[in-house]
Amino acid sequence: MKKSLSILVLFVLLVGMLAACGPKRDTAERKNATGGKNTEEKSAEAKPEKLVVWEDKDKGIALKPAAEAFTKKYGIKVEYKELNMADKIRDQLRLDGPAGNAPDVVTLPHDQIGQVVTEGLIQEIKVDDSVLSTFNDSAVNAEKYDGKLYGLPKATETPVFIYNKKLMDKAPATMDELYAKSKEMTKDGKYGFLALFDNYYFAHAVIGGMGGYVFKDDNGKIDPSDVGLNNKGAVEGAAYIQKWYKEKLFPKGIIGESGGAAMDGLFNEGKAASVMNGPWAFQGMKAAGVDIGVAPMPTLPNGEHMKTFMGVKGWHVTAFTKNPYWSTKLVEFITNADNAKIRFEKTQEIPPVKSLIKDPVIANDEGAKAVAEQSKYALPTPNVPEMSEVWGPMASALQTLATNKAEPKAAMDDAVKTINTNIKSNHPSK
Repeated sequence: MKKSLSILVLFVLLVGMLAACGPKRDTAERKNATGGKNTEEKSAEAKPEKLVVWEDKDKGIALKPAAEAFTKKYGIKVEYKELNMADKIRDQLRLDGPAGNAPDVVTLPHDQIGQVVTEGLIQEIKVDDSVLSTFNDSAVNAEKYDGKLYGLPKATETPVFIYNKKLMDKAPATMDELYAKSKEMTKDGKYGFLALFDNYYFAHAVIGGMGGYVFKDDNGKIDPSDVGLNNKGAVEGAAYIQKWYKEKLFPKGIIGESGGAAMDGLFNEGKAASVMNGPWAFQGMKAAGVDIGVAPMPTLPNGEHMKTFMGVKGWHVTAFTKNPYWSTKLVEFITNADNAKIRFEKTQEIPPVKSLIKDPVIANDEGAKAVAEQSKYALPTPNVPEMSEVWGPMASALQTLATNKAEPKAAMDDAVKTINTNIKSNHPSK
């Protein structure tokens, strides 16, 4: 009897120990697998045989080593195909998602997030703060919509100051200095500085730096009903932009849709000493034989930095995946410091990973360093659907300024009036 009781007591103690230890061990394993406590509830998801990724065109060379490393670590095969990120991925996801042919992970520009979330194409992801802290705050914020996280950033880009070292010794520190230099150099079909200021993507650097804003931003909450593109600062910025055209420091040929090609041609032919452009232009300039120097944009006459728009490319988990846990794990893995560094080395896409900014591979690259520096003052393009109503009216306003057909206040007032009308008509819920 005593022996039977002892066995019974031991059995009860053993069950109690297992009950106490089991959840703790499971929690630890789930934290190790996910990188954080907030995905623990999905640890029961079985490992899939493979995950499918849609990568940007001509960027698979950077994804391949990360995919192979993920397979080696987790035993999950990663298949990918390349599609144009600007439009094809979003458009194809609209078709393939409902049809059951969607991928698990896609790459998208951050300014599409609001739209694709509204359409139900991607899903919120949960990652630990220790993962988020590896990236620049502005890049992480660009991946959020309505306060929720929908992806992790893989690369950032923003316009910078690019100059021909044969025509300009060094980058000027201020726009006042650049203006004086341009006045001196602009003659006989040659120019000191060129910018596509009739394009709002570039013009915002001046307008935002002078105090204008697209939509009111209240601690990450964007209010499309509050447009700040005709406030005092915005009008002052518009007047400063018009000044460059009025004084014929910019040629008429860089106005309109063909302006970018015309500006590139003048710079590559040695007829423009400097331009405002993005890292996407570096390769073409070098191929044209131009010895380029790159620096952050000069400061404005008010002493403020130019508030350039920043574009962020990110990785996102689709709403159609059957493997959200492992898809999120893949997104975390391919954006970590090691894989971000490999991506930069293979594609020159600049990662928003804090630890890499001082890494020699970026710190010793003049172009990458300039983009990283300018990004400190950059503003992610608003990713709300209402942003689509801004580009057209602002382009019209800026072109009337460039051609001297309107005064700054009137042009900006007209633009804001049109923007507000279009938002009310096309986004009634707001």
